[in-house]
Amino acid sequence: MQELTDTQNERDDRNLPIDRVGVKSLRFPVEVRERNGEVQRTVATVALAVDLPHHYKGTHMSRFVEVLNSHGSCLDVRSMAALPQELLERLDARRAHVEFEFPFFRSKAAPVTGKVGLMDYQARFSVEAQREGEVDFVLTVLVPVTTLCPCSKAISTRGAHNQRGLVTYSIRFSQPVWIEDAIELVERSASSELYSLLKRPDEKAVTERAYDHPVFVEDLVRNIASRSDAHETIRWYRVEAENFESIHNHNAYAIIEKPRES
Repeated sequence: MQELTDTQNERDDRNLPIDRVGVKSLRFPVEVRERNGEVQRTVATVALAVDLPHHYKGTHMSRFVEVLNSHGSCLDVRSMAALPQELLERLDARRAHVEFEFPFFRSKAAPVTGKVGLMDYQARFSVEAQREGEVDFVLTVLVPVTTLCPCSKAISTRGAHNQRGLVTYSIRFSQPVWIEDAIELVERSASSELYSLLKRPDEKAVTERAYDHPVFVEDLVRNIASRSDAHETIRWYRVEAENFESIHNHNAYAIIEKPRES
């Protein structure tokens, strides 16, 4: 085969290193272990990146895809965690970052009738590794919830406005935390959790539960932060809640982030 010019390895004289360069929006099948021991197959949207020293013109994009596809037709969590180390070697980098975001499904029984439906959530695994050996893993879940306004309840003679909210909850931990555990921690902090299938008795129960547990967006993030602080293995968290307001032409949001340990 004719030897071709390796443009990426040419020298760059602008003296500007790049923090992350790579590929994103790749889709790849993955296997995720559930808390009950079962394995769930889903499809992840993948991002792979490394740092680039100032003297290199570019990185070799095809090598990212080669590393990913070297694992066959499906990745499991252990393979995901090992990918940054492989990228460090394959691209001769000092830092590597991988991110897998995927839909995660749970069977949920309605609170009164027990009718079962599938609820989907988004989960994200972010792993960063350094050549010196440090590895950072962050689990993120995106959890839809119901929130009912305490102010509306206090001032209204009939009812109170409520809406769907979305919580983005990221954690670092000293011992593994199941995706289901993170989801449930968020759902317990809201006015009510959501369901995919509700009959009339269920709808009545969910509506009344939300009315009995009103929370501002501020209450929601504080509830989640308090539960995170009490969790023996969670050592860092970032929680953002956004309410899609039903009587306002804007959304309400709040964020709490626990500083990382030094």
